[in-house]
Amino acid sequence: MSSSQQQTGRAELAYASGGAERPLLGRTIGADLALTLARFGDREALVEAASGRRWTYAELGRAVDEVALGLLAKGVGKGDRVGIWSPNCAEWVLVQYAVAKIGAVLVNVNPAYRVHELAYVLQQAGIAVLVSALHHRSSDYRGMIEQVRADCPALRDVVHIGDPTWGALLAAGAAVPPARLAVCERDLSADDPVNIQYTSGTTGFPKGATLSHRNILNNGYWVGETIGYTEHDRVCLPVPFYHCFGMVMGNLGATSHGACIVIPAPAFDAAATLRAVQDERCTSLYGVPTMFIAELDHPDFASYDLSSLRTGIMAGSPCPEEVMKRVVTEMHMAEVSICYGMTETSPVSTQTRRDDDLEHRTATVGRVLPHIEVKVSDPTTGVTVPRGTPGELCTRGYSVMLGYWEEPERTAEVIDAAGWMHTGDLAVMNDDGYVRIVGRIKDMIIRGGENVYPREIEEFLYSHPRIADVQVVGVPDEKYGEEIAACVILRDPEVPFTRDELAHYCRSRLAHYKIPRYLEILEEFPMTVSGKVRKVELRERLAKELGAARQAGPTAP
Repeated sequence: MSSSQQQTGRAELAYASGGAERPLLGRTIGADLALTLARFGDREALVEAASGRRWTYAELGRAVDEVALGLLAKGVGKGDRVGIWSPNCAEWVLVQYAVAKIGAVLVNVNPAYRVHELAYVLQQAGIAVLVSALHHRSSDYRGMIEQVRADCPALRDVVHIGDPTWGALLAAGAAVPPARLAVCERDLSADDPVNIQYTSGTTGFPKGATLSHRNILNNGYWVGETIGYTEHDRVCLPVPFYHCFGMVMGNLGATSHGACIVIPAPAFDAAATLRAVQDERCTSLYGVPTMFIAELDHPDFASYDLSSLRTGIMAGSPCPEEVMKRVVTEMHMAEVSICYGMTETSPVSTQTRRDDDLEHRTATVGRVLPHIEVKVSDPTTGVTVPRGTPGELCTRGYSVMLGYWEEPERTAEVIDAAGWMHTGDLAVMNDDGYVRIVGRIKDMIIRGGENVYPREIEEFLYSHPRIADVQVVGVPDEKYGEEIAACVILRDPEVPFTRDELAHYCRSRLAHYKIPRYLEILEEFPMTVSGKVRKVELRERLAKELGAARQAGPTAP
């Protein structure tokens, strides 16, 4: 408790509101892009490094209009859903802005989806036109679409990027009077839905978070403002466009400031990312911590010239202190920012500032952004807790989604009557207003009545010289209810590493009940396509393995 709190005898509540000198943007995405075109038409807007294709803002505007007219020619109108199923490419960006200009709703389809997941999204969103890649990795998209098409009556047309159907889309649009676009845009409101993103729920089918122009345009803009974007920035985006990280914090963050979008590769590739930063003289780089770790550990890392970098965004999961130190010093990202959010909040609620010290960038997820409120509340009572006390992080403001697409009951489960979005994350707000995420409510480990936050143990284990990456999960235990398991990726997997060594390292720094009982050495973690570790999968796998080991006899670990 601070001295002022001690004098009053009251602890300050864990609530913060983001003040701002400027108002929110009240325009649509198309109107915002038009302003950028008018200001920065000759500046480079989009680079696809793999193909060498480039667009200035004037050229981007014309290309977006061609796609928009093509969609109009196919009968797409205001409110219709247009799906996009593709890894990162220039066409993804064109479709994103074209759909927004005509008032349709872009539905992001996860590139990793299999047939049954694809069918669910096509049906649940009522997708009328699907823009799809031909394939991605081992997935034959054309064949998968044909398997489900008969069960998706709303699906009128499929356009494949890279085959004649894409050219046919543009040719059809050439016959539509360009004035039709202006008519479409006159009928649009910033509060109209423009995007549906399906959250990767761990149980059951995903939910379609429905986001408005106001939601995502403002969030991209304020994230970019916080790290000081101007028309001179070049933003390298190895993160997927199908997720808010790529299309909101990346694309909209760039175009709302006249900056350039650089696509290093269709999917994350460490070497391609480093090469794009060097060759395109990027000033900003995005990624989840595992991406930065892969780049730093690349055998040719030292050969790349990354001196053009000044900033970037790390999000998706906590950043280890040692990784952050290397990002700042070896990648020249002195102003790198940590962001926290979720799809349902467009996504960012808190962010570190350009001049924050290392501790704030590694121990916290920043403080509230302008025009947003955050609070930490008791998960049971809903009462706001004092600063320094763990509770559920809630957020309110322009960024909160319109709701889950056609699922009002599921929406009501997360957005309360006062408009607060309940994140499900356990957090602590410090006296200075900075927020620490200490885990998910569902990830918290309760061992023998003690609440254990995996993040605390993970942060400590990152300091072990043998450990490159670590995830801590709880597994069932007959005696304590849950026990702690550390899943680690070693820097040198050829050198043996035992649970006893791990425990010895922990004993001087961690309470006994926080020391992992189990050690699992892995080559990689199960990941979502957006780069988040699937802890639920780790828990299930370990629980199954340990259960089988116990049945086998007393030699279980």
